[in-house]
Amino acid sequence: MSTHFLPLIAYMHEKHVEGRGFMLLTVKNITKTYGAISVLNDISFVINRLERIGLVGPNGVGKSTLLHILTRQEQADQGHIIYADGIEYGFLAQSTPDFYGQTIDDLLLESVGNLRQLEVHMHQLEQQMAQASQQEELDHLLEKYNTVSTQFVERGGYELDYRIDRVLAGLHIDYLPRTQSVQTLSGGEKARVGLAALLLRSPDVLLLDEPTNHLDFASVEWLENYLADYHGALLVVSHDRQFLNRAVNHIFEIDEHQHQLKMYTGNYDAYVQAKKIERIKWEETYQQQQEELQQLRKRIRELRQNASRTSFGPPRDNDKTAYNGHVQSKQNSSASRLRSAEMQLKLVEADAIPKPPKILRVNSQFNPEQTIQSEVVLRLTNIGKRFGERVLLKQVNAEISAEARILLTGANGTGKTTLFKLIMGQEALDVGEVQLAPSARIGYLPQEPLLDPEKTVIETYRYDQIGYEDEFTARLIGYGLFKLEDMQKKVKQLSLGQKRKLEIARLMAQNPNVLLLDEPTNYISLDILEAFEYAIIHFPGPVITITHDRWFMQRIGGKVWQLANGQLVQPTIAG
Repeated sequence: MSTHFLPLIAYMHEKHVEGRGFMLLTVKNITKTYGAISVLNDISFVINRLERIGLVGPNGVGKSTLLHILTRQEQADQGHIIYADGIEYGFLAQSTPDFYGQTIDDLLLESVGNLRQLEVHMHQLEQQMAQASQQEELDHLLEKYNTVSTQFVERGGYELDYRIDRVLAGLHIDYLPRTQSVQTLSGGEKARVGLAALLLRSPDVLLLDEPTNHLDFASVEWLENYLADYHGALLVVSHDRQFLNRAVNHIFEIDEHQHQLKMYTGNYDAYVQAKKIERIKWEETYQQQQEELQQLRKRIRELRQNASRTSFGPPRDNDKTAYNGHVQSKQNSSASRLRSAEMQLKLVEADAIPKPPKILRVNSQFNPEQTIQSEVVLRLTNIGKRFGERVLLKQVNAEISAEARILLTGANGTGKTTLFKLIMGQEALDVGEVQLAPSARIGYLPQEPLLDPEKTVIETYRYDQIGYEDEFTARLIGYGLFKLEDMQKKVKQLSLGQKRKLEIARLMAQNPNVLLLDEPTNYISLDILEAFEYAIIHFPGPVITITHDRWFMQRIGGKVWQLANGQLVQPTIAG
């Protein structure tokens, strides 16, 4: 297999397919640090066949790093990764490589190469069985043949052409000529072609990093159904709550404080409920122990005070021996109670329950400098745009009011992002007119982070703003999106999710009164999403959002507009 394909699909095939078992992957005590920063701490788990696992945790906590370690793209500082013999894994990264010089057909043929190898191996075993002279040898070959043929059947070897057509249609890329260079595709098309190639490879373990980011509704639903029938195991990093509800049966969480792995049974809803119960129990047991410690310390103080001020008068009967014995007995008893209390305190402190960390409060609030007085903020009149012979938009008409909530949907490649660029003047109109209210100040969140990799976090945030660095640092930390130690990190050191948070912070700093959001939930971890959604819901101006996030749409509500065949259709109300 050519190495330029490895950034998308890493794989291993240590032996032929003998000995395939139920346990596919074992991870033991994985630890990873970058300098003084601990990312993964003593991570251990097992993945069995048919398990569907969602990997969650805050941005930058190490989810993608763990996938890179599992695919040998990074080395752990400590620990072991053990794949069962003959087990193959496939990996889809968040950032899809360019595949220089390869066509779609090249990738597809490369992806099913393992099936061709299995087929060749089957034929070789058939010939060896036909020539076997000993029953023992025949039995051994037959056992190997049964294993290989089972794997060939499970991976769809007898229906390969049908499967290729099915996967391409399911991901809505069957319109692309197979001779087209992958390098010429859009980012979303590349991601879907990469996912198609990975699914066609049918590895035993699928490792997916945000696979739904570039999929429309129909493609996400198709992927959910496809994975439900998948014969292997799945480990997926995803922010898509609906997808996690429908596609997984376990949740693995990387904790941002201890950097350790916690495991939960069930889908995303079950995980959220379990976390609530866990938090309540943690807070209760911590409080109980704090009260116990407080009582013990109080008792120790009282015993010490009593011991220091205890005095006895002269014996009444001049019996000094009896008197001294009485005093000694009292002192011994007091000392014994003190030692017992101190010992109990040490035991409790040695097994202290850590204080529950504060729940992250993200203050993602927009504060426009000026509200819009116009009843109509944006008017599109007969908008048209074409690229070469391809007509992307034709006679698009719309009016956006001051309090509008518009959810802009449509299949990939229909022109949604282009429409945003036309509104902002980043692309030139072929025909038509865009009219924007004079007081309108547009804030734009692009689909993919567009940041200078060499600038620091604080440099990026304060760019084009007037003020002191301390002021900007305090404001950025106040959002709850970054910590003080993040300020001097370079953008290139950030995960995609952290870059997304930085862009959100930049967006809020611009004080817009109109929001154009292109797939705003992409790359954002689940702990940030709800706060960001809350900020959008309470934004005082119009919001137009391109999104395929079903959970987000239900929460935001508003009008659903669809781009189809170059025109804008305004059919339904979301919710």
